[in-house]
Parts: sequence; structure tokens; C-alpha cells
Amino acid sequence: MSNITGKVVVITGASSGIGESTAKLLAEQGAKVVLGARRSDRIDAVVREISASGGKAIGLATDVTKRAEVEALIQGAVEGFGRVDVLINNAGIMPIAPIEALKVDEWDRQIDVNIKGLLYGVAAALPHMQKQKSGHIINMASVFGIKMFAPGGTVYCATKAAVRALTEGLRMELHSQNIRCTMISPGAIATELSESSSDEATRKNLREFMKMAIPASAIARAIAYTIEQPAEVEVDEMVIRPTVQDF
Repeated sequence: MSNITGKVVVITGASSGIGESTAKLLAEQGAKVVLGARRSDRIDAVVREISASGGKAIGLATDVTKRAEVEALIQGAVEGFGRVDVLINNAGIMPIAPIEALKVDEWDRQIDVNIKGLLYGVAAALPHMQKQKSGHIINMASVFGIKMFAPGGTVYCATKAAVRALTEGLRMELHSQNIRCTMISPGAIATELSESSSDEATRKNLREFMKMAIPASAIARAIAYTIEQPAEVEVDEMVIRPTVQDF
């Protein structure tokens, strides 16, 4: 039996890409998955697909920038499956553009989704994990949290560097309570993320960059690996890139 079997896993940004792929893989391995994302129609379709394959899944429309909706997502997991074993903070956006373009609204949105949305997830799930005396928080960072790229990536890289700092801080504060923390830093992955920029030149460059991308299932398998480890084993950080990627 896999250590994943029976675990209740909440995933944000689960309507496509890494979140969707992870939900399907974990459900196949016996997890009970709770999917959150803004696109309720897409969430419903993923839940139906998992259920049709014999898995257990529920979905709730969730905008991670709205704390009440994140709390409702966690409460939905507790009401539906009785507990929360794993929180995967996967929701993220990457509307990159040169800093001189002064896309301040997009800067704010990146901070709201990539940083505050993650913290809202922690705030909602942590009390349940503390009550259970167990849990696992998995945060999606990026290779761009390790290495800056410019022009264009200044704000996005800053938000992912913040995820790195937050995850290590959480680990230090929570390990004594039997709550594991993991950071996953993907490189070029085939998702919708690269199309989120409003800057046409940036989108063109990203499309070229993404020609090397590996499928989202590569990250899903990495996430599954961290969850399936015995309770006394914590995988703190994983960086997953295409073999051909040089940074």
C-alpha cells in the first residue's frame, strides 16, 4: 500500500497544468483530492474524470486572492473527507514584462496570487494539521526563484524567491509539530503559465523558451514522491528541469 492511499490532499490551481496532473496522479494512487481553482467548469470536469476512473474527488471554485474562498476550500475538504493531510499551494501566475512597462496592476496581482494566496492556504490548513498533529505543506516555487532573469522577470522572480523563504521558515517553525514542508521548483514545464503575460514581446520569447518544456506529469510524480515518504522523512526541496535547460 502506498503512503499516499487515503490521504486527503488539497490542491490550488487545480484546473489545468501541474495542479490537474497532480490531482489525477494522486487520485490514481488512492488519495482523496480536493481541487480548487477559479474556473469552476474546468474543476467540475476534472472531478468528473477522476470520479469516472474510480477516484475520490471534490472541487470548489476558489480564487486564492480571496481568503474566505481559501478557507471554504479547506473547510470543504474537512466536511467532505474529515481531515486535511496535504496542502499543495500550486496556484500561481507569471504575467512578466519589462519593469519599465510599469504594469503595476500585474505586480500587485502576482504578489496577491503567488505570495498572499499561498499564505491564505497555510492560514486555513494549519490549524487542522496542528489538531491532527500531522500534515504536509507543499509550495510551488520556480527555478526563477533561484536565478533571476531580466528584463521581464523581476517581480515574478521576487515572488518565487519569497516562496523559497516562506517555505524554509515554515519548515523551521513546524517540524517539531510533525508537519512537513516541501518546496518544488520547476523549470520549463508545459502549462498555460507562459501565456499569462500581457506583453506581446514577452509572450513571444516565452513561447520560444517553452519549446524545451517537459510535461506537467514530471512535476506530479515529484510531488507524489515527497508525499509517499514515511512520516519521519521530509523532502525539503526539489528542482526539476528539462535535461536541456541550462539555468
